[in-house]
Formats: sequence, structure tokens, C-alpha cells
Amino acid sequence: MQFYIAVAYQDPMHLIPLAQAAEAAGFGGLILSDHLIYPNRLKTPYPYTRDGQPRWSPETPWPDPFVTIGAMAAVTSRLRFLTSIMVLPLRHPVLAAKTIATAAVLSEGRLTLGVGAGWMREEFETVDQPFEGRGQRMLEAIEIMRALWSGKPISHQGTHYAFESVSMSPAPPEPIRIYGGGRSEAALSRVARHFDGWASEIQTLQEIRETADQIQAFRKGTDRENEPLGLCAAARDCIRLDDYKEAAAAGVTELITVPWLFYGDEGQSLEQKCEGIQRFAKEVILPFKETLLR
Repeated sequence: MQFYIAVAYQDPMHLIPLAQAAEAAGFGGLILSDHLIYPNRLKTPYPYTRDGQPRWSPETPWPDPFVTIGAMAAVTSRLRFLTSIMVLPLRHPVLAAKTIATAAVLSEGRLTLGVGAGWMREEFETVDQPFEGRGQRMLEAIEIMRALWSGKPISHQGTHYAFESVSMSPAPPEPIRIYGGGRSEAALSRVARHFDGWASEIQTLQEIRETADQIQAFRKGTDRENEPLGLCAAARDCIRLDDYKEAAAAGVTELITVPWLFYGDEGQSLEQKCEGIQRFAKEVILPFKETLLR
């Protein structure tokens, strides 16, 4: 299990030094989120809070995740990057494939792609994309992107997209692992059949474990039944060393944290955030790794 830092809601000018601090401290990677816009009047309920209100304010910055990955990859050599999640149906799959492949090439294969169908109707309307049918468009888009990433000429005639023979270069240096998001039965069924892993919302470890069991149950009888399941988890109740050991035992592969929040509030300076990264590495990551060697 690797520890990943979620960098959503951060000042964009903090992202490069946070990436450098994370790599120096021994973190496995960073989690980047995705939204194109935020409507002045949000009508769509946010599905992951009780009151339907998002966890962020309207002025929160949402830098493009793949531009950001390219910049952070240029100043790191080991740190991995995972999008949780990219709203794939907002983009045409050929354009998305080019953007993602470029980030994978520039990071030398340090990219895991987390995608979801999206929840904000206003976001789809702004870029003239249908909100209905977005899950099926996402699956067709993934089929197209995987084919384009082979570097070989492909043509496609599908329900939502069609084009004659084309090829794309540069191709990723290795197959890009794709994680799916969502908590509905339909979303988890998609993960089981079409994805390499699952990216959780902020949940308890027990909820994450139960969801992983659901995905494995959906996988029975499919081509993916015996494949390893990546599990990117944001567990709200992982606080002590024993909790992290329990998460690893449950199959979590990427454990999401915001380390500086263990030592202060959200208004910390960049220097304080970097100090929090270093302190978390010393107090949590190092002891955790030591227990694995015993």
C-alpha cells in the first residue's frame, strides 16, 4: 500500500512544491481531481453529502489535471499521479486520449487514470454534452482510448462515436491502468467488468471493504475475475498506525490522505503544508513500512 496526497482545493501555485515535498518524504503519489466549471447557480445536488452541497466553495480552483501532471512530472522522478476522478464524458474520447497519453509519456508512465461519469448536469450543458447516457458514452470512450493508445491504426463505428482509420502518437510507454469511480450498483458493475480498479469517495474503511467485495462479486464469471483489483481509498477513519495496517490488509493499494490537516487547519501556509508532509512521513509512513519488514 502506498500513501497518496489529495491536492484538490489547493492554490495552484502550491502544487509544484507540494509534489517535490511529497516525493522527498517518500509518498507514493498525488491525487488530482477534475471539474471544468462551477455554475453561479448550482441546481444539481452533490451526491456525496447529506445536504446535497459540495464540500468546496464556488471560487475553489480546479486546474486541468493533465497540464498539472506534466508540470509536476518535470520536477519529480518517482512520484505517481492518479486522477480521482476525471469526468470523461465531458470530452470527446480522441481529444481525451491525446491529452492523457501526452501526460503518460511526459511522466514516463507514472499515471493511473481514474474516471467517472460525472454528477453535475450544469457542467455537461455548458460544453453541450448530453447528461443522459453519459455512463455508456464513457465505456465507449474507454474502448476508443485503449485502442488509440496502442499506436496502431484504428477505426471505430459505435453507438456514440464514429471515425475512419487513424493512429495516435506518441503512445503511452505502457498500458495505462484505469480506475472507475462511483458508488451506485451500475457504477460498481462497470468497474468490475471494464476497469483495473476503483477510486472511493470519502468513506469508512468498512464501507470501502464492503464495496470492494461487491466489485469482486460482480467480477465472478467475467474475464477479470482473477485480475488484481486496484483500490484507491479515502478512509475517514484511518488515523492510527493499526488503521493503516488494516487498510493494507483489506487490499487498499493507494491510501489517500491530506497530511498537513493532521497538524492544523485548511488555512495553513505552503511552508506549513510541506512541514506537515515531512512530519506525517516520519510519524506514519516510516513506522508503517517498518511493520511490513518485521
